[in-house]
Amino acid sequence: MSDPIRPARRDTRTTEQRIDDAARAAAAPPSASESEAVLRLVGVSRVYGSGEKAVTALAGVDLDIRAGELVAIMGASGSGKSTLLSIAGGLQQPSSGEVIVEGRALSSLDAKEMARLRRRSLGFVFQDFNLIPTLTAIENVTLPLELDGDPAREARRMAEVALDSVGLREKHNAFPDDLSGGQQQRIAIARAVVGGRRLILADEPTGALDSVTGEAVMRMLRTRVDEGAAGLLVTHEARHAAWADRIVFLRDGRVVDESRRDGAESLLGARR
Repeated sequence: MSDPIRPARRDTRTTEQRIDDAARAAAAPPSASESEAVLRLVGVSRVYGSGEKAVTALAGVDLDIRAGELVAIMGASGSGKSTLLSIAGGLQQPSSGEVIVEGRALSSLDAKEMARLRRRSLGFVFQDFNLIPTLTAIENVTLPLELDGDPAREARRMAEVALDSVGLREKHNAFPDDLSGGQQQRIAIARAVVGGRRLILADEPTGALDSVTGEAVMRMLRTRVDEGAAGLLVTHEARHAAWADRIVFLRDGRVVDESRRDGAESLLGARR
């Protein structure tokens, strides 16, 4: 029986060389193979504080995620999982390294360009939903589209399609506080995917849900990825990570293991 772990091919370049190569690739028209990578992290590190009080959350992480691929990030508390996701979405800046989304290096974007990229290309799903309680379900989903300049009628049409796709056809005009946690999370997923966003970033999206609802949420994320998005999922649940095409394990801010779907069951079982 073959080993389920598939270690990455050793890269003999220095971190500086890899970052320079990634920056040049992002500045040039991508090749057919490069264009498939929706998200690339190249030598990404994040250090909080300085001197003796410095804490390294990430240390030289490399990661590529392609369209149609769901990657789960696992690791103990404090391993750097949420920091990695936050940096991938441009919510934090790395201390060093480069993040590239759809061929664009985030370090090259100004504040307006970064905001536009988040609205058009990135969909965030968090454990605490982050819905606006004074807006209805459809208004929560419509808001990012209208902020991006879509006409109100077209924005509403796309929001209706997104809500219908997550099973909330009858809840368009309901307020979040009148809905269950699972229904609120489905609104958050509809908001994350509306408008054809290509990169879905999910941070413990099932943490506040019961097991049945959590499985339903994972099925929705899996469906969106199968339709062509790239997905990055942070989770501590092995059964949810098993929905991913690839599982990356972090320890002390470093990638220590990686398994693809055909070996995930064996590897997760060994780690329980």
